[in-house]
Amino acid sequence: MISRKWILSATMLAFTAFPAFADTQTEEYVRSNANDVLASLNAPGLTAEERRAQFQTYMDEFANLDAVAKFVIGKYAKRFSAEEMDAYLATFREYALAVYEFYFNEYRGRDVKVVGSTARNARDSIVDTEIVRADGQELEVRWRVLNRGGEYQVVDVALNAEGNLIWLAIEQQAQFLSILDQNNGSSDALIAKINSMTEDLVSQRPADQG
Repeated sequence: MISRKWILSATMLAFTAFPAFADTQTEEYVRSNANDVLASLNAPGLTAEERRAQFQTYMDEFANLDAVAKFVIGKYAKRFSAEEMDAYLATFREYALAVYEFYFNEYRGRDVKVVGSTARNARDSIVDTEIVRADGQELEVRWRVLNRGGEYQVVDVALNAEGNLIWLAIEQQAQFLSILDQNNGSSDALIAKINSMTEDLVSQRPADQG
């Protein structure tokens, strides 16, 4: 499982008490695309591998995984060579998709309902949604969205994990920086750890999903 100990109190402070509502286009972007992403996990008539490929295609369009990957290694993004960065980005993409699939799986086939939004500035918003599970429980999911000239992309997601909202990119940044700091900035050490974490997530997939 993904460690919880890396969550800092500053994480929650960074995403609370924003002064303004986000625009309705940002909200609609999240509602429409999030529903597509979740629906892809329960697409009828597809094999597990086909569903996963469809899910990954939607996530690549919906979220800027390269931007997240560079964010989570902080200062080391400028220290990696071009070859190291390429290897890291490819490894991170596989891990990030496994993370999102792991968490989103319990929401599969459910509708995403936008319940509010806040704007940090004209380009950076948080959209609050609820997803009603089969047992009737409403689970909160928050999406951080950047607007670059009318092009929207998600750069972080806060998911309900064991009763707590976890901002995935923030958690990953704390964990990855710790690994790099302990290994003299070694990209090889980080990639090896990420591969191990990905294998752990894959091993926890339900049997009917491959």
